[in-house]
Amino acid sequence: MACNFLPLSPNHLARYFLGAWANILIRKAGPMIVVVDDRDMVTEGYSSWFGREGITTTGFTPTDFDEWVESVPEQDIMAIEAFLIGECADQHRLPARIRERCKAPVIAVNDRPSLEHILELFQSGVDDVVRKPVHVREILARINAIRRRAGASATSGADGTQLGPIRVFSDGRDPQINGIDFPLPRRERRILEYLIANRGRRLNKVQIFSAIYGIFDSEVEENVVESHISKLRKKLRGQLGFDPIDSKRFLGYCINIE
Repeated sequence: MACNFLPLSPNHLARYFLGAWANILIRKAGPMIVVVDDRDMVTEGYSSWFGREGITTTGFTPTDFDEWVESVPEQDIMAIEAFLIGECADQHRLPARIRERCKAPVIAVNDRPSLEHILELFQSGVDDVVRKPVHVREILARINAIRRRAGASATSGADGTQLGPIRVFSDGRDPQINGIDFPLPRRERRILEYLIANRGRRLNKVQIFSAIYGIFDSEVEENVVESHISKLRKKLRGQLGFDPIDSKRFLGYCINIE
């Protein structure tokens, strides 16, 4: 029995393998930022800069991105940390395309000093616009700010956010375990709030550091995060009888409560 196969052009094969490779990276590397830009040198540059901060990126041209976002499995696209849209002809169209599949932050990189262009980008659905040149740590801080606002709007300040027996608040109050106040130092409390706000996602040390300390606290080493999390885990284990924070070397931390 003869089987007929449609021939694939080199471009189609390249796009297929690019999308497949991106999906593998998402599953293996943890949180990822997707960069869309017409210029290979730009996507490669972001890959290098974010890589120095411990963040994995994958780059697409708009055409390749359209094909990928159409076919990527749900569990893979939901693991995306954020989308960074650079200079391309489809810059205004892509945010709506992303929103059809995912609620991750969408940030546009603006190469043009035009107020009209910036307003058009916001109208297209982006969450933020940054002007080049911009440091990747500022981009990470903006991503964290967008996620915090989204988490705050999803729950009321009075009720907080509940995950299993743990309830956290975003107004400075101590968390609660089984309805009883569970006092924590400020940094440990913020880490717990950040992990719960991002439940289901694995966060690396750089992301947690940026969320807790911001990008301007240059006198503090990122390794302090490990110390804070170690103390937090010990306290949670003592109160809950188990450790709700799962850690994987090189991938980061996530909170895991059935």
